[in-house]
Amino acid sequence: MFKYGIDQDALIDKFSEATAKQGEAIRKAVHDATLKALQSRELTLTNIRQVVNTVAKAASSGAAVNPLKGVDVESLLGQAVTGMDSALVQAVEANRRALGQMVEQGATLRESQAKKALADLDKLEGTLLAVVRKFTESAGEQLQASWTQVLKATQSKGTGTGVQASAAIQQLMDSAQKNLQSLKEGQALGLRASQVMFDSYSTLVSGVLIGMSEALQQTNTAVTPTATACQDR
Repeated sequence: MFKYGIDQDALIDKFSEATAKQGEAIRKAVHDATLKALQSRELTLTNIRQVVNTVAKAASSGAAVNPLKGVDVESLLGQAVTGMDSALVQAVEANRRALGQMVEQGATLRESQAKKALADLDKLEGTLLAVVRKFTESAGEQLQASWTQVLKATQSKGTGTGVQASAAIQQLMDSAQKNLQSLKEGQALGLRASQVMFDSYSTLVSGVLIGMSEALQQTNTAVTPTATACQDR
């Protein structure tokens, strides 16, 4: 079943069949599924919440029916959260780049839409933790203890999303201040021009996120033949 661009059945199967040694494969599968889903829609906070919730639900459903002995369910769910977190880190970077482009074009971060974009960026870590907390409270007896431990561990060490978001917000504010100081009188965008830019902001961020992934894929493709050639020598 597909929901929000996510093949839930495929994810459920991965978690239901995962062995104790497949933690990294699980993390990557979750990361890829989350990122792909984020790329397929406007990158609003509501859409991000829906994607993360759907991925977490598939992970929880799959882990609950895993019949293999010796499987550390808590570790599998932890890898799921890590995978979602790493995908959200890329979403943060896409937001930073999109807002940065607007600032370079003369927009300020004082308009209400810009302030909302920054506020949503700051809420991403809380969005991820809220989803984990939801499953901690709603999971069946079999998984509740595992989700609880995953939540405690995540809250204790923090998330890459939170760290990246804080750094991005500070960088954007510093950049906006420097840009404002360097602009000559009359060069700053008018209110109407800024609103036009921000009206398509979520779509712009999605495009940036797709571009980031495509650039990474091209880099990996270019590196692989070189690495293979070196190994053949």
